[in-house]
Amino acid sequence: MVEHPPSRQVRPSDEERDQAAQRLQSAAATGRIQLGELDQRLSEIYEARTQDELAYAGRGLPEPARAETLVVRDEPSSRFALSVFGWFSRRGRWVAPPAFTSLAVFGGGEIDLRDARFASREIRVRAFALWGYTEVIVPDDVEVEVKGFGLFGAFDRSAVRRERGAPRIVVSGLALFGGVGTKVKKASGS
Repeated sequence: MVEHPPSRQVRPSDEERDQAAQRLQSAAATGRIQLGELDQRLSEIYEARTQDELAYAGRGLPEPARAETLVVRDEPSSRFALSVFGWFSRRGRWVAPPAFTSLAVFGGGEIDLRDARFASREIRVRAFALWGYTEVIVPDDVEVEVKGFGLFGAFDRSAVRRERGAPRIVVSGLALFGGVGTKVKKASGS
């Protein structure tokens, strides 16, 4: 029988090392650690063989805010959603691409970004609702801009928010005899 190691004994990825290094550089920039200590801890990061050792390099520093961990290098999970006389739902843990397009024709759908990770610092959601409805749910710790247009329909702008330095979501598109709604909800991981 093969014995599996505890999760913290797993070897860290290059992305995890990069995130740890960025966290230390931010700590040095804000005066939480001195430059000499930064150099020592960066060496610890690149010599770390396990996630425990990697976590040790960040000792004494506050945990990163959720918004700082939203952008990942992973491949996007999907880029398009379609509903014709039906319903689509894009929710849960997924990697949102730099541009996501949805089309609801005599149907509807939901694009929930609360548990999503982003493939870039700016995500563009293009929602087209033609005699249908699409709802875009955004987390409460990102910047949101809404640029859509309603023609004999409604394009809701209630999710517009300014969060300096946070990842950004731009919602655009067209609601023709239909609607596109936007809502802000607390992120699940907050």
